[in-house]
Amino acid sequence: MNIRLSTCRTALSASSLPGLMYSLNPYRGCQHRCAYCYVPNILRIPRDQWGCFVEVKTNIPQVLASELKKKPRGTIGLSTVTDPYQPLEKKYQITRYCLEQLLRYDLPLCVQTKSSLVTRDIDLLKQFSSVEVMMSIGTLNDDERRIMEPSASSINDRLDALNIIADAGVKTSIFFGPIYPTITTEDIAKILDTFHQHQVHNIMIDQLNIKPGIIQNIHSIAPSHPLDVSFSRSQEENTLWYRNIRHMIHQCGKEREMKVTDAF
Repeated sequence: MNIRLSTCRTALSASSLPGLMYSLNPYRGCQHRCAYCYVPNILRIPRDQWGCFVEVKTNIPQVLASELKKKPRGTIGLSTVTDPYQPLEKKYQITRYCLEQLLRYDLPLCVQTKSSLVTRDIDLLKQFSSVEVMMSIGTLNDDERRIMEPSASSINDRLDALNIIADAGVKTSIFFGPIYPTITTEDIAKILDTFHQHQVHNIMIDQLNIKPGIIQNIHSIAPSHPLDVSFSRSQEENTLWYRNIRHMIHQCGKEREMKVTDAF
């Protein structure tokens, strides 16, 4: 892993994502190395380089502090194209320093991560008037998670983190996506029951968005594995599968009084 210390000129970027005015990304690059990640396509980074480097924006807390004096108030997404709590955050604490600046203005905040490290910052998060921690979970099968998200927290660690955060009085939710295509409609009730048992009542769902290079990347990681076969279904098969899965999630969510929202 190539770690680079860098500086940035801006901290807050306009966001087109629903409910967010700004995005804040303390790092460029991600150690989690998720096989299906769409970010290389967004940032125009060669896929074979993604997961091999991380740029640490060492001055972003100071830049953020300056911008917050002038920017209109709005909800901030932390973060949108890299995980703010990837393993390097334990050493550099850039995300935590940014939270300290955001708290001074008490801006509405949505944190999205695949890491249990987020629990470290509960002392800050619980001081915000409006904050939500959204944990990304695409499967409950940790054997599959190890293949597709090799350096992210285990599923059990993520679920435990949700309990810890909720117990601290901070709103939690789950980004159930991309939903692993090995999941069947028969699995949905158990999955939603598990989410509910970990104090989650709001779920956002999304299917796998096939960008150029993603399927080839999965082929190289899991050749002939059931994951490879499932991810490689035709667009028609994938659309039919997701339509059935989506219907079941909304139905099971309604039965459990859980709010289910489609990502896009």
